[in-house]
Amino acid sequence: MNPAASVLLTDLYQLTMLQAYHDQGMDGTAVFEFFVRKLPECRNFLMAAGLEQVLDYLEPLRFEAEDLEWLAASGRFSREFVDTLADLRFTGDVDAMPEGTVFFADEPILRVTAPLPQAQLVETRIINLLQFQTLVASKAARSALAAPGRLLVDFGLRRAHGAEAGLLSARASYLAGFSGTATVLAGRLWEVPLYGTMAHSYIQAHGDENAAFEHFARSHPKNAVMLIDTYDTEAAAERLVPLARRLAAEGVAIQAVRLDSGDLAQHARRVRRILDGGGLNGVKIFASGNLDEFRLRELIASGAPIDGFGVGTRMNTSADMPYLDCAYKLQEYGGEARRKRSEGKATWPGRKQVFRRFDAAGCIEQDILTTADDAAAGEPLLRPVMRGGQRLPDQPRLAAVREYARRQLATLPEALRGLDPARPFQATVAEPLRALAQWVDRRHPGTAA
Repeated sequence: MNPAASVLLTDLYQLTMLQAYHDQGMDGTAVFEFFVRKLPECRNFLMAAGLEQVLDYLEPLRFEAEDLEWLAASGRFSREFVDTLADLRFTGDVDAMPEGTVFFADEPILRVTAPLPQAQLVETRIINLLQFQTLVASKAARSALAAPGRLLVDFGLRRAHGAEAGLLSARASYLAGFSGTATVLAGRLWEVPLYGTMAHSYIQAHGDENAAFEHFARSHPKNAVMLIDTYDTEAAAERLVPLARRLAAEGVAIQAVRLDSGDLAQHARRVRRILDGGGLNGVKIFASGNLDEFRLRELIASGAPIDGFGVGTRMNTSADMPYLDCAYKLQEYGGEARRKRSEGKATWPGRKQVFRRFDAAGCIEQDILTTADDAAAGEPLLRPVMRGGQRLPDQPRLAAVREYARRQLATLPEALRGLDPARPFQATVAEPLRALAQWVDRRHPGTAA
């Protein structure tokens, strides 16, 4: 069994609510929306990601026979209710911002319209999938903006918070602008370009460092990247020069050297001088080791001659901001808009749309948050992706999503592209949505009349 595919990968309260809905015959059409309440202080924008995995989850959704027996044996639920779950499938509609879309606080990036039990049941897993990939994609996009034109490779699987997190972060970072990943399964599943070198253990297993380099180059003549900081970085670079010349005469080219420790900028300058002095101007320098967008900015600003970076732990765990204040909330039930009014967590009611306007330079000028039936000016960001429980055809492949994300980043105003906090960008709430909120507050004051 794949635990990540089980419908039981949810919070208990989803099932206890479903029992109560069943008992009261509450199966009318419900509308839920996923959004981020407030951007983290250190983020000027977010990038939507994870939609493909949400659709992968919804389309085959069902309880297996062993799930139903386990639920019945738990004693928490009536047998009648458990038996009804055997026929439960997701038959609803999904509208969403395309993956790679830049978005801001209070803007729904996904809307689910389905019978209440279905729309409720999927809440936990939808939040789980969208929150994580959006978090990683948003941080990876910042690295792409900080290091334009540089090779960027996801190195984070080994320190990711679990196998699924490592795999999905490879996807999310590629979507957001990384060149590829070291995670092999991501290459098989989504055709993410794969990059890899060697570990220090490989060097240590050889009695001679240069012998290790030569053996690796001969085994991988099209991907000969040498890790040169196991012992003495500059001494390894010096010894590599004559070896590289000899191998080149035999048609084996060393593509790059990798630095993984110490003062990366200083080592890069010294190694570059050694390589150039030996006629190896075409050998590139690749660096890794506790990197993130801030460290990339520092290295590039220092003029360090580094051609590419391996970025891992800090990105895959979004170390400086490891969560989003996000929610999946009921916005309509039985044809009537609904609204949460909790202190500090109030929501705008009803089905919504975000319309985006651009200035003359093609940069984002204004987002309008309004009702889904409002004909506001601008580009509507939420689009149909699933109808009647079936995804719509012609959903883009990951390479196309990545290109879309690149264009999205190009629409960011200059102030929002930087790593330092800027004045928060906030969507304008249109009058039809404000009027709907007032109507809902009168219609549903929260107590019986």
